Amino acid sequence: MTKTSDKVLCLENQLCFPLYACAKEVVRKYRKPLEELNLTYTQYIVMMALWQAGDLTEGEIGKCVHLDSGTLAPLLKRLEKQGMITRGRSEKDERKLVIKLTDEGQALKEKAKKVPAQMKGCLNLSDEEKAQLKKLLDKAMQGIGEE
Repeated sequence: MTKTSDKVLCLENQLCFPLYACAKEVVRKYRKPLEELNLTYTQYIVMMALWQAGDLTEGEIGKCVHLDSGTLAPLLKRLEKQGMITRGRSEKDERKLVIKLTDEGQALKEKAKKVPAQMKGCLNLSDEEKAQLKKLLDKAMQGIGEE
């Protein structure tokens, strides 16, 4: 029998666990559509940031996609090796690494436009529920990491 004081450690009483499990499963479902683009999920979100904003520094990308430089640097090297981006020092501040899309990286955006439609049925939620969940998750993200 579980003691009342031990219930705080039960998985079914945790908010973090369904968030983790759901995120892991959604990312897993992205695998197949992203194989066609030759991208991992993390590379895909970095490419989306670049498609949206254009040239960004490594720090700006990290902030945008919530990745530290230890994770981001090797990912960017792989994208560069694949011919999707170039990495170069900023003319304004040589300490900053500027990431730019290559023509090939920019062209991949057209193929990537199919991915959201392929993922549409991934969550068993109505469009209204998805919008509500997105709003709640955005709210939850405010302040996280500002410790």
